[in-house]
Amino acid sequence: MCGIVGYVGKERAISKIMIGLKALEYRGYDSAGIAYAKNKKVKMIKKKGQISNLEKHLNYDENTNIGISHTRWATHGKALDVNSHPHHQGKITLVHNGIIENYDVLKKKLEKEGYVFKSDTDTEVAAATIDSIYKETHDMVEALAKASKTLKGSYAFAILNDDCLDTIYGIRKDSPLIVGLGESENIIASDIPAITHVTTSYVIPNNYDIVVLQKDKVKYYDQNKKEITKEIKNFSLKEETISKNGFDHFMLKEINEESEVVKRLISLYTDGEKVKDLVDISKYKYIDIVACGSAAFAGQIGKYYIEKFKNIRVNVYFASEYRYQKNFYGKDTLVILISQSGETADTLAALKIAKENATDTLAIINRKDSSIAREADKVIYTEAGIEIAVATTKAYLAQVIILLLLAIKGFDEEKSTIEDLKLLPNLITKYINNFDYTKISKLFVNKDHVFYLGRGIDYYLSMEGSLKLKEISYIHSEAFQAGELKHGSISLIDRNFGVIAVVTDKNVGGKTISNLKEVAARGAKIIAITNIHDDNFSDEKIEVDDINDVINPIITIIPMQMLAYNVAKLKGCDIDKPRNLAKSVTVE
Repeated sequence: MCGIVGYVGKERAISKIMIGLKALEYRGYDSAGIAYAKNKKVKMIKKKGQISNLEKHLNYDENTNIGISHTRWATHGKALDVNSHPHHQGKITLVHNGIIENYDVLKKKLEKEGYVFKSDTDTEVAAATIDSIYKETHDMVEALAKASKTLKGSYAFAILNDDCLDTIYGIRKDSPLIVGLGESENIIASDIPAITHVTTSYVIPNNYDIVVLQKDKVKYYDQNKKEITKEIKNFSLKEETISKNGFDHFMLKEINEESEVVKRLISLYTDGEKVKDLVDISKYKYIDIVACGSAAFAGQIGKYYIEKFKNIRVNVYFASEYRYQKNFYGKDTLVILISQSGETADTLAALKIAKENATDTLAIINRKDSSIAREADKVIYTEAGIEIAVATTKAYLAQVIILLLLAIKGFDEEKSTIEDLKLLPNLITKYINNFDYTKISKLFVNKDHVFYLGRGIDYYLSMEGSLKLKEISYIHSEAFQAGELKHGSISLIDRNFGVIAVVTDKNVGGKTISNLKEVAARGAKIIAITNIHDDNFSDEKIEVDDINDVINPIITIIPMQMLAYNVAKLKGCDIDKPRNLAKSVTVE
């Protein structure tokens, strides 16, 4: 979740670093800091709050050609200047993404050695640990190799050493880190958007690889200090993918990109009237779908479709719980891991558990070359392109489409569903533009509580709709199976409540409508997203097309995203960077 950028080149390092750091703001953070070399000494500046707070204290023209920087999301220690990264101990200055699990044990040992700690962080302990080992080895590669066997947990480090201030050192374990290769300049960072202003060539270090970065060369070593070679890759990320292209927010831009995402998936993964040979899931008797947040809710949609068409029992688990529960594996079990970033810590841990139990794994991932993509047995890429807004939109829709394609392959509905999916891009554009979401959203802008109601797949869709509203508008929102509302929770309903109802399944639509009338009788305002034309059960209606029971539910995703966006916009919220949230949750 934290952002790391380190740069070494000819000059103007601060400017190059800050461009990269700003490109990582989407990851979520509550403080920012930088350390750079000047006159053979390390100067460090760090401030809580937004990057703009840090910038007030920077001189972009200061003469330096090397530095490291960080945006922190508080874990150990509050969001204070003193807890912000970088941290310095002895001759070591470093920034860190991840969590050092044995920091308290190490801290007590280091205090006995004479180290004094200024912060509450595990990161300062990591800096002291590396410094302590370096005092013995006088060799940074050896020190990092030994440190990697001492530090427990996850980490990606970018490091400066007072003895060699022309060099940045890096090492990773289970946290993302990439190396960008330029001409007489090189850069190390958490993610590709942070290096695009320097280069399109990059290297992905494996766990425990040690990186030695200088302006004219980069060397790599394994955990045994042996120099290794790494594959150089190139990306074709266009400038417009990290700009708003005239939209007010990245989230709105990304919602508008969903029609192109669907076209791309159809082109990539279907051939005429058939789904291509992605992964044959029909040979399994049991499927565990494991994910976090929106990806888990996409998994619920996948469960619905796979059980409907493939007749395979599917369970959906939050990854944070899956790794600690009793799991049942066998040769007939497939574990599907879903993650936008491919770096989600709990999902990565669940993948490792499945592999330890010799269970087949399939990853549905947006980011190529990510940790989960590299370690899973099979991978299907959602090809949604980069998402800058913290709240996912197009990647979630892409996950749903992939799961649907896996479910329908080989069934009578395969041909007709593919044909209907080809209608979806135009429908997406229609649902973005054909409703007055501002007017509808005004019903809810002053509500403190909102319930999303649905049955069957409509309930699964409501789970994501509810999450989208709460994470960007800060309105308390919950999704309920409509029939369960009367078993306790309806006692909360009054005229101060808002209700958003998803009603596309006509088999149970009448029952949902009965539930809504009970809600209306208690004074709640209701917005219905439905394909039922004779609507007398809501205050406002978003009427969607009635195509078939496979495509109809997917259609409702766009109106729910647009509602959440417009409510948040009316409330004046920071839509692309909601408080307390991070794009890629790389710590447990």
